[in-house]
Amino acid sequence: MIKTTVKIDGMMCKNCERHMTEALEKAFAAKKVTSSHKDGESVIISEGELDAAKIEQTVKDAGYTFVSVSSEEKKGLFR
Repeated sequence: MIKTTVKIDGMMCKNCERHMTEALEKAFAAKKVTSSHKDGESVIISEGELDAAKIEQTVKDAGYTFVSVSSEEKKGLFR
């Protein structure tokens, strides 16, 4: 499993979190997506690497400011 952390500016509330989570779920075949306006990030758990350019565009299309993206392999997730 791959854990992708997307840093995002502009999320201000729970509705923003829901909006960003739904946009990422629609754009990617992810196992799980969570978003936090307090942490300014969304975390995507997926089976493979995700396209960073597509992540950036998805964030922008949702109306937020893309800051950065990082990925790491995580063993033991969803087993």
